[in-house]
Amino acid sequence: MSEDIKNDDSKIEDAVVDDQKDTNLPVRRGRFFESAGLFFLELIKVALLAGLTIGLVRYFLFKPFSVVGQSMESNFFEKEYLIIDELTYRFRTPERGEVVVFRSPTTPSDFYLKRIIGLPGERIKIENQKVVVYNNEYPQGKVLEEYYLDVDQTTSDSRAVTLTEDQYFVLGDNRLASYDSRRFGPIEKSAIVGRAFFRGYPLSRVTKLEAPNYNF
Repeated sequence: MSEDIKNDDSKIEDAVVDDQKDTNLPVRRGRFFESAGLFFLELIKVALLAGLTIGLVRYFLFKPFSVVGQSMESNFFEKEYLIIDELTYRFRTPERGEVVVFRSPTTPSDFYLKRIIGLPGERIKIENQKVVVYNNEYPQGKVLEEYYLDVDQTTSDSRAVTLTEDQYFVLGDNRLASYDSRRFGPIEKSAIVGRAFFRGYPLSRVTKLEAPNYNF
């Protein structure tokens, strides 16, 4: 538009000269520029509205994340592009087996990607390379069947923790190389950003992400 303004003088002179030949010509040109101005104004409005919509969706509903590290292999690999659903947990609580993004308990500016293993109020015990869940339904404990783990994966360590009504126990799928609740303890509900909802890259692995069915 700045180039059009620079050329206005020559256009005005042309219009004055042409006006002597055809009184309708300046009117036509005036309508053209008026229409062009309205078009660009509407274009700017659409662009601003689109940018605002994208910003709101990204801030309140969905947010892109890139996987860093090997702690969730072989279900999630480094540099994979994930869409995180930030809306669902405003209407319900996180469920066992869902993969979530949360703020690091030690460095809040960092984000971790882990799988929810223990729910609020449960007791989680790791022994004999197995994860045992104790709750009202299974007061004697139930071994978690983690079929999504590689056959050579083992849940090392030996510990037991009872979760409060606002805590979750999370583990990485690559148990041999994951910094998770076995080290930093349970995470608070307020630290969870959202659940991994969709894998958008690489194209060969594009898929909607679903939580496993543990038959609890």
